[in-house]
Amino acid sequence: MEHFNPADKIQDLQYFGEFGGVNPSISDSSTYTFLSAKKMFDTFEGNAEGCYLYSRHSSPMNLYLGEALAAMEGTESANVAASGMGAITPVLLQLCASGDEIVSSRTIYGGTYAFMKNMLPKWNIKTHFVDITKLEAVEQAINKNTKVLYCETVSNPLLEVADIASLAAIAKKHNIKLVVDNTFSPLSVAPAKLGADVVIHSLTKFINGSSDTVGGVVCASQEFINDLKNVNNGASMLLGPTMDSLRSSSILKNLRTLHIRMKQHSCNAMYLAQKFENDGLKVVYPGLASHPSHVLYAGMINKEYGFGGMMTLDVGTLEKANELMELLQNRNLGYLAVSLGFYKTLFSAPGTSTSSEIPLEEQKEMGLSDGLIRFSIGLDNDIERTYSLMKACMIELCILEPQVVS
Repeated sequence: MEHFNPADKIQDLQYFGEFGGVNPSISDSSTYTFLSAKKMFDTFEGNAEGCYLYSRHSSPMNLYLGEALAAMEGTESANVAASGMGAITPVLLQLCASGDEIVSSRTIYGGTYAFMKNMLPKWNIKTHFVDITKLEAVEQAINKNTKVLYCETVSNPLLEVADIASLAAIAKKHNIKLVVDNTFSPLSVAPAKLGADVVIHSLTKFINGSSDTVGGVVCASQEFINDLKNVNNGASMLLGPTMDSLRSSSILKNLRTLHIRMKQHSCNAMYLAQKFENDGLKVVYPGLASHPSHVLYAGMINKEYGFGGMMTLDVGTLEKANELMELLQNRNLGYLAVSLGFYKTLFSAPGTSTSSEIPLEEQKEMGLSDGLIRFSIGLDNDIERTYSLMKACMIELCILEPQVVS
């Protein structure tokens, strides 16, 4: 079996600019001219390779970025979108019609949860939320109306790990589609290689890495991407979540350093997680042996890129969590901000931010406590120094006891 290294697949792609530039040229146009009316007709019908009609249909830069992301995920094709939600929502609407149902992980990004819980019922599409780590519960939730099994490789924000290979087997058994949001684990995990039908990313996060651009992508078979882009009934085409060519260009450039960044994010997160766990803090990180799915995840990942840059700490109360985050920001150890994948560490209390769409009683049921802080660990060069400074903040706030040196 060929060794699949997604960074090599990206590196092997070659794009020259119109005038020989080492970066592909940006087509700063919303519409394109034709030498004949017939060529316009053929292009509109999808029968003119290499011709462009209108940038909501496709643009050269969006196709370049889509090709690179498909290579990264090991899928036939990909379609970029203006946001992560602009990728997720068309996929679900393309796969489901009135009367259909979805089985989803209960711990997912708050925006995805809100769309499934509050918007899809308007189309008579119902979602059953389950503990994705319990395969029996997943299969029990599937019925004759189920069309989609949905999960995140590593869940937001609780960092639960989905057994993608086993979920893919369940989906295949019931003839439904497995859709996986892989935002937290680019390069580390290749869900399509494990049997997922559709792989989604918020490009806003690790893949772009500079917190200056919002974007999303759907990676799947050529047939499914064609369906999404169909001018008559394609959800991506008709809902119009089109990415701007300038943004596509920016993300494509940043994608080329993703392999370097993910190694550093993972290395730093592992160091901090081990140190804080040794200090007696309640840490969740898939790289720790204490994580319930550590062995499973270790068998899924490309070890070169580690266990990822996401970590949680539970400091007991929301008040204490807020005090710590404010102090860390004041000491320039990170930013109190949502999102992830930035060069600087970002932290937030998800129960009152990125997961606030989930009702409080459901947050408690899934284990999302008031004192939970989600950390996106940055690219700090001296992570030992960062740890010492963060620990000093925790001692100052009485989250940790000062060490007594005899």
